[in-house]
Amino acid sequence: MHAECPECVAPITLPPNTLESEIIACPDCGAELEVVSLNPPTLALAPEVEEDWGE
Repeated sequence: MHAECPECVAPITLPPNTLESEIIACPDCGAELEVVSLNPPTLALAPEVEEDWGE
């Protein structure tokens, strides 16, 4: 499976066991990407992890 990095438009080969919602890193720009769809393979920038601050 192949997808495109939404940040730098680099082609990314997804492993055969990739799951939706999985977080991967772009090998070109290092952006953290979330697999939002497998058919067709679609990537989006992963949401930033926010601090909980104990709330």
